[in-house]
Amino acid sequence: MKHPEFHTTPEISRRMSRVHLKRGKAETMLAKALWHAGFRYRLNDKRLPGSPDIVLGRYRIAVFVDGEFWHGFDWERRKERLKSNRAYWLEKIQENIDRDRRNDQLLREKEWLPLHFWEKEVLKDLEGCVQTVTDAALEQETAAREGAAAAEEL
Repeated sequence: MKHPEFHTTPEISRRMSRVHLKRGKAETMLAKALWHAGFRYRLNDKRLPGSPDIVLGRYRIAVFVDGEFWHGFDWERRKERLKSNRAYWLEKIQENIDRDRRNDQLLREKEWLPLHFWEKEVLKDLEGCVQTVTDAALEQETAAREGAAAAEEL
């Protein structure tokens, strides 16, 4: 990162030390709900761009559970409210948004489907998120069968 020097206080350092990047509450809830729905997966698979939170290899689906602050939910409106260390956070979060877009493109190039859920979305509508993944899995499976049938005809 090429951010300006970041000055912090002990209070901010303590708060930031409690930020966990993997296996948060929403991610764990979604993973367990997918397991109960019959999906088998890998967590944080580093072999794929962006190290997706949940990887459904059979369906070639990469699921990300994104934190609203870190990944820029409603970014155009929210960035106006940043007060302290504004330049640092503007650059940092924009880099995260850009990296997410690059990783999604790389996944698509490898014929994977990236799915993103906001953390609050998972916490408020877990069933809806599971249904979205289920629908995507059916679409991916159908597309794979049609692709195989087309290849056989050649």
